[in-house]
Amino acid sequence: MKTIYTGKTKDVLLNEATGERFLRFKDDATGEDGVFDPGSNTVGGSVQGKGKVGLEVTQYFFELMEKNGVPTHYLGADLDNCLMKVKAVTVPKLEFVLRYFTAGSMCRRFTLEGGIPFDPPYTEVTLKDDAQGDPLISERLCLMKNMLVPGQYQAALDLLVRVGDVLRTELAGLGLSLIDFKVEFGFDADGNICVADEITPDIWRVKDESGNIPDQIACAKMLLQRIANKK
Repeated sequence: MKTIYTGKTKDVLLNEATGERFLRFKDDATGEDGVFDPGSNTVGGSVQGKGKVGLEVTQYFFELMEKNGVPTHYLGADLDNCLMKVKAVTVPKLEFVLRYFTAGSMCRRFTLEGGIPFDPPYTEVTLKDDAQGDPLISERLCLMKNMLVPGQYQAALDLLVRVGDVLRTELAGLGLSLIDFKVEFGFDADGNICVADEITPDIWRVKDESGNIPDQIACAKMLLQRIANKK
């Protein structure tokens, strides 16, 4: 298969014979100086087996989204080869952020204490550009840059809230409180929107029952154990 895009934690592959697309989950994790952080824009290290664990978690949450009427690009998973088959969609270089509490970059940008609740949740859209530090971007600029067409910005924010409702409820049932998360959206040839990329601890912050915020490596392992116990 041909690699058509290389990301920090995943690659996008194309089967040139069939036209099928796949995401390959890698063992790399974001962070800095060996400290893992899902909010970081750099690769902080590699953990053997992380890719397979991440795919297993994403499989669980994408299937959960579909059961709750939230469309995704997920078509199936090959856990042994860390491959997820996905629909062919256009994914603009945007990240859609939903915050239930202040944390991370928001606290740094606006000089806020962490843990201040938002009701309703606070939404942001950022340009996916590491060199520029993923700056905030408005609907008007998205249209000017031809990243979206009219109506898609709001459609994405509406779907973002629906994703948050499902994710927050499920994580609460697993003993975790959702602080914030970010997702990417894709659009098919007819303009239909769906959740793209992944849903793993690489895209969220959570608190456990003791008030600790586990890094994405510890959180993924914890989740799989709790999901197994739930079954």
